[in-house]
Amino acid sequence: MKKTELHSTEIKKEKALLVGLFEKGEGIEEDMAELAELAKTAGAEVIGQIIQHKDLPEKATMIGKGKVDEVKLFCEGNDVDLVIFDNELSGIQIKNLEDLIDRKILDRSTLILDIFAGRASSAEGKLQVELAQMKYNLPRLVGKEKNMDKLRSGIGMRGPGEKKLEIDRRNIRDQVHELEKRIEKLQTERDVRRKQRQESRIKKVALVGYTNSGKSTLMNTLSRSSQLAEDKLFATLDPVTRNVFLDDGRYYALTDTVGFINKLPHEFIDAFKSTLDEARYADILIHVVDTLSRNLIRHHEVVTDVLRELGAGDKPVITVYNKIDACREFPTPVTENAVCISAKTGQNIDGLKELLAKFM
Repeated sequence: MKKTELHSTEIKKEKALLVGLFEKGEGIEEDMAELAELAKTAGAEVIGQIIQHKDLPEKATMIGKGKVDEVKLFCEGNDVDLVIFDNELSGIQIKNLEDLIDRKILDRSTLILDIFAGRASSAEGKLQVELAQMKYNLPRLVGKEKNMDKLRSGIGMRGPGEKKLEIDRRNIRDQVHELEKRIEKLQTERDVRRKQRQESRIKKVALVGYTNSGKSTLMNTLSRSSQLAEDKLFATLDPVTRNVFLDDGRYYALTDTVGFINKLPHEFIDAFKSTLDEARYADILIHVVDTLSRNLIRHHEVVTDVLRELGAGDKPVITVYNKIDACREFPTPVTENAVCISAKTGQNIDGLKELLAKFM
């Protein structure tokens, strides 16, 4: 009897090589580990990394001819599909690297945008991703035009913004203008809802923090809702607001916001301004910190810097050190406005509620 062949429907993961150019110093291991997490979140299989120590980037290829040859040799020997740079690449650099290595070339920002494109669910979120893609890719068209058909599939090619790269720059600028008007209209609608909350005198509390710090899990614990909470970067992209009641009968509007990340380009902040404004208009910010992170201090600084850039740097902040259920030692709150909790198990959630009640 002839055996029936079974064909796997599983999508083959693209094999990725990570490349980073760094000045000599600290932070290399942490940056590359985060880039690996971003690549995995996008669906890639990371099979290696190459580091170049150089004070200044090489204009033509970022990493120089010697390292390019090393990257090319690794790709040919390991069947690599794409090369992801931790550094921001210019259009000329992308074009040169694709010509020399004959592989799809992405930088960190394009990778983040690809993840955003895959996770945006609301109409506004999709428009914001498309706008950010266009703004970021417009000056890099020269690196996208060559071998477009060959390189346009897979990671880095998701979202409507990539489809616009085949038309000329003037049409793209027109599209950018149109998207900005549509987002502005949605922003006006959001402002109306925000004004209604202000007039009702309901306190507004926003969850902020580095990506994957546990904001969505805390949102579920406090509001008893079922907001998506995954152990992935950027699990939440669109802001979600829930009314949460305190033990004394008062209630507040709690909003979960998109997580921040290091090296976030200005195009991202500009495109997501209306979403990030939830932090700017909040009465109280709850800054969720992942105590398991080896880069806790650095992540804290990134969030603080972004909040300052958004105009929310002077807001009252409660610092929440999360995930203490998995810590052997967890930080002692350095101020009276900090608390240690586990959003997952509910450990010391009452302590957070008491602190929040005092703030309100």
